[in-house]
Amino acid sequence: MSYQVLARKWRPQQFDDVIGQPAVTRTLANAIKSGRIAQSFVFAGPRGVGKTTTARILARALNCEKGPTAEPCGTCDACREITEGRDIDVMEMDAATHTQIDNVREVIIQGLSIMPVRNRYKVFIIDEVHQLSNHSFNALLKSIEEPPPHVVFMMATTELSKIPETVLSRSQVFEFKTISSRQIADQLRRIAGAEKIAVDDSALLLVARAAEGSMRDAQSAFDQVIAFAGQAVSVDDVATVLGLVGRDLVLDIVTAVADETPAAAFELSGRAVELGYDLRSVVRELSRVVRDLLVLSVDPSRIDDPEIASESERERLKALAGRFSREDLLRAFDVLSKADFDIRAASQPRYHLEMTLLRWIHLRKLVPLTELLGGVQSAPVSGARPIVAAPKPAETFARKAAPVVPPVERRTPAPVTPKPVSLQAGEGGPVAPKPVAPTVPGEASRDAFLLEIRKSKAAFYNTVVAQAQKIEFGPDRVTFSFLPAHRMLREQFETNRQWLEQVASNVAGKRMTVGAAQADAVQEPVGAVAGPVTAKPKPPDLKTTAMADSAVQAMLDVFPAEIENVEEIE
Repeated sequence: MSYQVLARKWRPQQFDDVIGQPAVTRTLANAIKSGRIAQSFVFAGPRGVGKTTTARILARALNCEKGPTAEPCGTCDACREITEGRDIDVMEMDAATHTQIDNVREVIIQGLSIMPVRNRYKVFIIDEVHQLSNHSFNALLKSIEEPPPHVVFMMATTELSKIPETVLSRSQVFEFKTISSRQIADQLRRIAGAEKIAVDDSALLLVARAAEGSMRDAQSAFDQVIAFAGQAVSVDDVATVLGLVGRDLVLDIVTAVADETPAAAFELSGRAVELGYDLRSVVRELSRVVRDLLVLSVDPSRIDDPEIASESERERLKALAGRFSREDLLRAFDVLSKADFDIRAASQPRYHLEMTLLRWIHLRKLVPLTELLGGVQSAPVSGARPIVAAPKPAETFARKAAPVVPPVERRTPAPVTPKPVSLQAGEGGPVAPKPVAPTVPGEASRDAFLLEIRKSKAAFYNTVVAQAQKIEFGPDRVTFSFLPAHRMLREQFETNRQWLEQVASNVAGKRMTVGAAQADAVQEPVGAVAGPVTAKPKPPDLKTTAMADSAVQAMLDVFPAEIENVEEIE
């Protein structure tokens, strides 16, 4: 007897044998038990998930000598002949071959009125029905809607959208799903046990993943591997025969990225080329690992899920998951997705893979901007410029980089009771602060007011308040002075003016108003604290003015950029 491939040998014979489609099989079984059998069925879904197999089981269930029954015996003449595809009352037609209307008339329409020779029902199974022409569908409409009581139509398709709505509305539509890798691996394990094949679980999982939800593809691939490896199958055998990327190599690449070692990344890229792997497959497997790591970062309990990792990979994946943040993994997935597209048309795929890995390593140097600015609230180190906090965007990141401008000395406040002062830039050198009588009752002071703003709205304080040229306190009014070029700061100030008045009133213990005025000359911004300051001479040009601005300096500290030219906007 000739050899029978695994996909045919292990084809399900009962509804319960169909893997991964419980909703479909249970509905059909209950319909047979209750006698609610439709005249037309449409089975839609991806390839290799059991559409045609289910149609044959349904045909057997309707025509079994013990039926109609949800559990056909499999031994009677009808069951055996339907299984072997030679029953005269069950006609299978490939719509890809018999596309034209003449074929439909000859094979189906002309035989509708003829009673079954032996069986209870005459069954027409039309595979890949979406291949029929529009005229063929139109010819079938009336037959599908009102067939003779002894006729049942079963249509299978991988593209449900190509079937006319007029046909779908006359049929019961069952949508088949892709089968999970776990269910495919379990079925392959049962087949291996029955065939007396020794195989590693990781090898079975690799075959199941390569099948991408198709049981038939998995069984065909497993048959091919057995032909190569014999009675003992390993992961290397699967990778060699099917051209799949070994999981160990992929994890080595991810480890090299986590260690930020470009030399190792180049070496592993070369190894992938030497092993003859399709580099797009390498990128896709890297994307799969990134997805698995992201799943583990969200739900660590999934480490035991065989779809995430085999038993031999769990500890390694768990360790790698702790070395990447979710932001790292999200950015990595975007980079790998772009690389998959770029490599497709690249003349040198290896170069694209290497640059992708280097870009991934480089992206790991990025940290959230909120984390960078988190240390702004701490006291500044002597001789270093503190970074001015900015509004915190949800998904904004900045690169850690050395400042591109010389550090500017900043004096710390004296540990004495601060007194309100009015900062006015002079010409010719340092100006000693002049004590001014407090205008706020009690212990309230200008520094208390600024401290309250900084505590409540640090971003607003650093981007607007700290850039004011002068802050004057009167008996009932606080005045902020801004340069003419600071129109945007003035607008932000006006937006928060009501809140500033409330803060000033709380500090002063009485009703206070807050307003803005235009400064006549460039002065040192107020900054974070009151105290001795060193006045600067008037900048000779716009670029000097811009470079002296603390907000500009802060952005230059964060982002590696240089200012080439400055223009004044009227």
